[in-house]
Amino acid sequence: VQLQASGGGLVQAGGSLRLSCAASGRTFRSYAMGWFRQAPGKEREFVAAISMSDGTTYYADSVKGRFTISRDNAKNTFSLQMNSLKPEDTAVYYCATDSRGHTYYTGNYYYTNQYNVWGQGTQVTVSS
Repeated sequence: VQLQASGGGLVQAGGSLRLSCAASGRTFRSYAMGWFRQAPGKEREFVAAISMSDGTTYYADSVKGRFTISRDNAKNTFSLQMNSLKPEDTAVYYCATDSRGHTYYTGNYYYTNQYNVWGQGTQVTVSS
């Protein structure tokens, strides 16, 4: 199973970007899909996640109301619509999926160790 993230780029503050993550490879069950980001010198942090069982979404407080995560089950893809971008949103964004069920059984969608398949990352740069 592989994840391929795309859609990053350079945008001015207040602008929008849409990130996409496509899954390929052997058929697998995904319990949740998530987006994380990592700025230079900082740890990777949770951004958003969506449960594949019931569609419940989860957001970091810093992006709530500005970012929207969505899924397309038929195409095995999910996206992150980012609006009202701020310079502090600048980071490499990673998509990830949980194919082991850790998010489902623990109810925790926020930690990197809950996800076992990761995409390669896409750079998002927001200029002031």
